[in-house]
Amino acid sequence: MIKRVLSILLISVFIFSFACKQSESNVPIDNFEKEKIAILKVLNEETKAAFTRDYQGWKTKWVHEDYVSKTYMNFADSTLSESLGWDKINNFVKTYIEEHPDPAPLPDLLNEIDVRIYGNGAWVEYEQEDQQLGVKRETRLMEKVDGEWKIAGMQTVIYGFKNEE
Repeated sequence: MIKRVLSILLISVFIFSFACKQSESNVPIDNFEKEKIAILKVLNEETKAAFTRDYQGWKTKWVHEDYVSKTYMNFADSTLSESLGWDKINNFVKTYIEEHPDPAPLPDLLNEIDVRIYGNGAWVEYEQEDQQLGVKRETRLMEKVDGEWKIAGMQTVIYGFKNEE
């Protein structure tokens, strides 16, 4: 099951990455930086809300539709978590926050992200160091809803801590 999901995800990333290289963005360059900054702000605010257990703040950063998805692949402990649709994502996070109410150490907030913008949608990738999980690579699908960027998809690959020799 994990191999199948991983294969599908990797193929999707490859195909989408190839398509992205064909055209970096269809947004005029003067608006691109403004949109990138707005996306970066949403990502950092969503991270802060999740780690500080601010459920109300967290949910304002997500699209509330059946097509959203959230996937975690943790290579460090060989686990996989996938939630499809807003109701499942919302219930998963709400339950997690209720069961783990104490704030977690906040990872360094993002300064740099790789962004491709396509109209009211964006593909975002970045790597982040998490104090509890180690290195993680994230892909976020963003959607502009009523003039604001929101998260429509999240795929996180956790690699764990680097072996320092």
